[in-house]
Amino acid sequence: MSAFFDALREKIVTDQRITDAEALQLFESDDLLAIGELAALANERRNGRRVFFNVNRHINYTNVCVNQCRFCAFCKEGYEPEAYTYNLNQILQKAAEARDAGATELHMVGGLHPELPFEFYLRMMATIKANNPQMKIKAFTAVEIDYFATIAKLPVEEVISELKRCGLDSTPGGGAEILGEAVRSQICPEKISGERWLEVTEKIHQGGLKSNATMLFGHVEGYADRVDHMAKIRTLQDRTGGFQSFIPLAFQPDNTRIPNAKGPGGIDCLKTLAISRIYLDNFQHIKAYWIMLGLKIAQVALSFGVNDLDGTVVEEKIGHDAGADSPQQLSKDEILRQIRNAGKIPVERDTLYQDLQVYGEHEGEDADEDGADNA
Repeated sequence: MSAFFDALREKIVTDQRITDAEALQLFESDDLLAIGELAALANERRNGRRVFFNVNRHINYTNVCVNQCRFCAFCKEGYEPEAYTYNLNQILQKAAEARDAGATELHMVGGLHPELPFEFYLRMMATIKANNPQMKIKAFTAVEIDYFATIAKLPVEEVISELKRCGLDSTPGGGAEILGEAVRSQICPEKISGERWLEVTEKIHQGGLKSNATMLFGHVEGYADRVDHMAKIRTLQDRTGGFQSFIPLAFQPDNTRIPNAKGPGGIDCLKTLAISRIYLDNFQHIKAYWIMLGLKIAQVALSFGVNDLDGTVVEEKIGHDAGADSPQQLSKDEILRQIRNAGKIPVERDTLYQDLQVYGEHEGEDADEDGADNA
């Protein structure tokens, strides 16, 4: 096995791409530290010791959804007592709270509401942007955008253009789950296909918007399904270059409808994050979504190839409805502490990964901009 790891190290050092078979062999290996060492090397060559975060706020504007995906504890039917839909004034109030707290990004996703027209989402974008012109809006998964096209009877390209005109700055990577149809038919049969997710995402990139890519893991999928998922995303990235980060999402089993699914353990989480860094050579950033990983695993992941710790978040509902026991939010100071205690250099970013502030490695220490930039 050491010869195998030596060969992969040589590929990383010489900027050669690892194969699907090699990625699968990594998943099947029990040598977590060797995998982590390779991922750390790949990340250091690409990002140095810099770890990104942003000051953001999540707004999950409705949990009413025409799909009832089996892995999802967030979605509700309109008649259920827990169902909600924020009106525009409520959304604006949350956006104002985010602005006043120093947020530079709103992260907005919701259910596929059966009654809200496309015009509602356009008005929501335009009104938020008019009141918060300096704040970036990252909103609407490929699944939502496909749904907007259906209810508005418009081509996806026109939907993207209209949302962009009204203030949309980028899109998140949700809705990908596992792209292979064998797994998708078990966990979210009502959702658009994996191929359709890829098609809509490609149109998002062609429309001039950046996005992320996610993978929901730790339910019914096998290692080969994870590799297939990443292969599809890597191929699309080769074509468009539109993905900013890859975000493996640890499945949260509580209140979901997948029998016997327990969610991944910490070792599986670290292994998956590390292998994604090694395999996705055309992605600049790998993100540890602390909401679903838990803060301790997310911090350890910074030594396993991860270079983004997400943000302050505030009022996340989707993961917590499924049983995530992480905090609802983190302060900026706490994020800085987590990154520094991992021996990394904190970099506050905006939605498009532009540096806003590079911090020193220790509290009260001024950053060496040149050193940080060259790290």
